[in-house]
Amino acid sequence: MRITLFAKRNTKEILRDTTNLFFGLGFPLILLVLLSVINASIPAEANNTMFSIENLAPGLAMFGTAFMALFSGMLLSKDRTSSFLMRLFASPMTSLDFILGYTLPLFVMALAQAAITLFASCFAGLELTVNLLPAILVTALSSLLFVGFGLLFGSLMNEKAVGGICGAALTNVAGWLSGVFIPLDLIGGTFKNVADILPFYHSVQAIKATLSGDFAELMPHFGIVLAYTVVVFVLAVIAFQRKMNGNKV
Repeated sequence: MRITLFAKRNTKEILRDTTNLFFGLGFPLILLVLLSVINASIPAEANNTMFSIENLAPGLAMFGTAFMALFSGMLLSKDRTSSFLMRLFASPMTSLDFILGYTLPLFVMALAQAAITLFASCFAGLELTVNLLPAILVTALSSLLFVGFGLLFGSLMNEKAVGGICGAALTNVAGWLSGVFIPLDLIGGTFKNVADILPFYHSVQAIKATLSGDFAELMPHFGIVLAYTVVVFVLAVIAFQRKMNGNKV
């Protein structure tokens, strides 16, 4: 009950931030249109699949979820530096209750964003199949990684720092190291090796495998994303707990 009430309050706070809400939900669609136009202008004889919709849709679905880090980080850092959380710290809520209260509305938002991006991709040529539904779920579950990053940074930093790290640095790192903008196989070398270690590339591959119905290919990629997500959330809970106790992290 406490978590539900706290989640409802956070939903209202997120919806009030119309600027970030627009960029979080709308920016992937803008990129979808722009990159689809670029892809259409590439001569067929070039045989260039860089921005084909089969590659573009899962990449942009993942890239859109990166904005969840900005939402969660900004909301938590704002609450932490105000008197709001200080009053709630006196309540029976635990650090896990707080983290779940921030996570639940963002997961629902990630579901909506994934649905919007992937269904919009169908108008750009993505085949509309039953696999679209599990792909939306996989995308939303992958978004929990970014929610965790936001909660971790929001527990440690102020709004300005969180905006820079989650709004600029993390989204760019996720975009470039996932192969959204440039195929990693085209670059190869150290860049691809680093991308293979990080979860962003595997998130895109998990969504792509789900869209194609290759669930055997899905599991290893999604397993890596899930492992990173668990680690990040554990760190976020620990950091938040130490802040609740008045300790420096």
